[in-house]
Amino acid sequence: MRRIISALLLCFSSAWAVAQGVAPIELAPDAPDRHIVVPGDTLWGIATKFLKDPYRWPDIWRLNPEDIKNPHRIYPGQVVILDKSGAQPLLKLGRMVKAEPRIYTEEQQKEIPAIPQSVIEPFLSNPLVVSAGSLEASARVVASQESRVYLAAGDRIYATGVKHKDKNWQVFRLGKAMADPDRPDPEKPGEILGVEAIYLGTAKLLQEGEPATFEVTSIRQEIGRNDYLLPAPAPETISYVPHAPATKINGRIIALYGGVGEGGRFSIVSFSRGKRDGLEIGHVLDLYRAGKAVMNRYNDQKETHVLPDERYGNLFVFRVFDRVSYALVMSAARPVVAGDYVRTP
Repeated sequence: MRRIISALLLCFSSAWAVAQGVAPIELAPDAPDRHIVVPGDTLWGIATKFLKDPYRWPDIWRLNPEDIKNPHRIYPGQVVILDKSGAQPLLKLGRMVKAEPRIYTEEQQKEIPAIPQSVIEPFLSNPLVVSAGSLEASARVVASQESRVYLAAGDRIYATGVKHKDKNWQVFRLGKAMADPDRPDPEKPGEILGVEAIYLGTAKLLQEGEPATFEVTSIRQEIGRNDYLLPAPAPETISYVPHAPATKINGRIIALYGGVGEGGRFSIVSFSRGKRDGLEIGHVLDLYRAGKAVMNRYNDQKETHVLPDERYGNLFVFRVFDRVSYALVMSAARPVVAGDYVRTP
């Protein structure tokens, strides 16, 4: 099912911003007066052309009441105009630039997403974070068609403990425990925030029973005995509103998805804050590297100085669990590594 990531744009007055202590809007260097939207654009990318902090584009978008009530969509050919005539800069839409009939394509009819949809599409339903022991209580694969080790789409698997009659299922394997990087004792493992379930593919329920019969419909990784099945979530339309959290967030990156040691722009990271900390989809957080302790000698005396923490990028939260969240790195001036900090802008 195709998911549409559209942007629900909100408009705030400058008076509100002052009352709330929000920093003034800063335009990007050499911000253009206008931008013609083209296929492949994202709202975040367009905002980067106009603003120093792209996530604040909803703050300066001129909308009427109807736009605020409904998801606002921008299409290729429309013109985004920067209005600097007032006390606060505003973005608004100008007249549509008509495309030549001979080059007009279906792609130009599609609204542009808030952030690159293709990057996060596989992560909207996976990976999954579960509490310790919860995945083991779900349906479990006990056999495969003709005892095959390697399965393909169309092959059958058999599972026990199927308690739902849903037709569509997802297959997972128990992954690593996600420990809190902010452990009190560096020599001891941190508190377990959740366990990552590794997404393997999808299956369709063919026949109920004990065991029940499933047909594998897609495979991301090898599926085998003792893997687990969960009902697939219902398709949904998700609207992302990029905005800073209203509360102070100070968390740590747990890992980069895929097991890599470092990442950059458009990497997927997990970090140690979630719903119970007030996080929600669409929150934007800054990335920080902790300042190092350095030694210096002055007048034959050794002295130690701790350098200030360095802000080097930001990320966009797109999936939130109770104590862990996943985010897309939107910008990074240096490699992103586990242990770096995420904080409210």
